[in-house]
Amino acid sequence: MRISLDLDPEILTVRRYSAGTIEIAGRELHAPCIVCPTQLISDWAVSAGLELELADLEPLLALRPSIVLVGAEASAPRYGRALRRALESRGVAFEAMDLGAACRTYNVLAQERREVVAGLIP
Repeated sequence: MRISLDLDPEILTVRRYSAGTIEIAGRELHAPCIVCPTQLISDWAVSAGLELELADLEPLLALRPSIVLVGAEASAPRYGRALRRALESRGVAFEAMDLGAACRTYNVLAQERREVVAGLIP
């Protein structure tokens, strides 16, 4: 699905996503990646289908977000209550959702200049 918004060109946003592909900043990505408004990390070592743990999110947390989104193509990533508690204790809001919802939510929050980081798994 192609996403069209009135975008600030200084902010990295997801331009398109489809089966196995995410387009950010003119790059087509086919592997898990991390995006925040000012940075794209195209080599996030995480696997869809596994339950997320705090160690999986450390590269996202290193960017110092107040909101972390994780989206996967197949379905919303799984995680335990301990993960949510650990993030809340750091003052970080966390949501796991399907890839499309994560891309759209990230774009809106980034354009609002929120401290958001998204981990996206195509």
